[in-house]
Amino acid sequence: MPAEIGVQPFRQRFPWIGGDLQTVRDYLVRPAERISPGARETLAFEMPDGTGDTLIGDLDRPVKGGASRPLVVLVHGLTGCSESVYMRRAARTFLEAGYPTLRLNLRGAGASRALCREQYHSGRSGDLAVVIDRLRAPSGAAPDGIALVGWSLGANMLLKAVAEFGVEKGVRGAVAISAPIDLMGTARTFTAPRNALYHRHLLAGMRAEVSAAPGGLSQQERERIASARSVIAFDDAFTAPRNGFSDAADYYARNSASRFLPEIRIPTRILHALDDPWIPRSAYIDMDWSSCRSVRATLTRHGGHVGFHGSDGVWSDAEALRFLEGV
Repeated sequence: MPAEIGVQPFRQRFPWIGGDLQTVRDYLVRPAERISPGARETLAFEMPDGTGDTLIGDLDRPVKGGASRPLVVLVHGLTGCSESVYMRRAARTFLEAGYPTLRLNLRGAGASRALCREQYHSGRSGDLAVVIDRLRAPSGAAPDGIALVGWSLGANMLLKAVAEFGVEKGVRGAVAISAPIDLMGTARTFTAPRNALYHRHLLAGMRAEVSAAPGGLSQQERERIASARSVIAFDDAFTAPRNGFSDAADYYARNSASRFLPEIRIPTRILHALDDPWIPRSAYIDMDWSSCRSVRATLTRHGGHVGFHGSDGVWSDAEALRFLEGV
C-alpha cells in the first residue's frame, strides 16, 4: 500500500506555520489540558524480569459509553510521561468519544520512575506485552480488547510491538504519530546545526531521567553520560550497554520500526509530517510501503513533530479516533 500524501489534508493554524512552530507550540503556549471527569484509577504493572520494576498507568473511563469499545493505551515519547500535554489531550478526545484510556508511564518515566531501576528505550516492546496481558486477563481492565496509540519514541516501540505480537495478543488497531522509524537517521538529524536547541534540550532531559532512577548509576556510567555531547554518544555510553547492545549503531539497527513494518498484521495507521524537523524525510519517502499490507501511512506536507495543530484542534488526534472507529 503506498503512502498517502495529504489524505484528509492537514491545514496549519496561524500563527503556528512551519515545522518548527508546529513542534514547539505546546512548549510556548503551555496549555492546561483537562481530562473529562469520570472514573479514574491508578494501575501498577510489575515487570516479571527480575528487576522489580513496576510501570504505573492512569486509567480513565468515560462518563458515558465504553460498552464494546477497546481500551486505548497511550504511549508517550522520549522524556514524556502520562502527564504530557499530548497524552492528556488525546485521552480527552477518546474519552469524549466513549473510549476508556490508559496513559502509560514507560519504565523509568513519570510516576514509574521511583519504582524502576531500569529505563525505557525505543525497542523495549516486551514491556507493552506485559501490560497488554495484564489488561486482557479475566479480571483485567480491558474486556473489550486493546488499541494502541503512540507518539515519537513510543510510536516506534508500538510499531515494533504490534509486528511482534499484535495478532497473538488480539490488539484491535494501532496508530503511530511522528515515529522515528529510522533511529540512526533521526539521531543524526538531531545533531544538525539547525537542531542545536532541540538537541540540547532533549539531551538534558535524557540525563535527568536516568540520573533519577532509584538504582543509580555507576561512577563509570556517570562519567560517560556527563561527557556525552550528542544523543548518539549518550546511547553509546548508556542505552546500548545497559540493554545488551554492542553500541548505539547496533541499538538503532535492531530497533528501528522500518524493519518491522512489513511484519505487521493488524490494522495500523501511521501519521507523519514531512516537515518534521527531527526525523529525516527519507525514512518515509524511501520506505517500500507496498510491502506493509496492514499499514496505512499518511504523510502530510506540514505538521512538525507531534504537532498537527489545526483550526479544528489537533488533527492527529482526530485522525487516530477516526481510524479506530473504523476498525
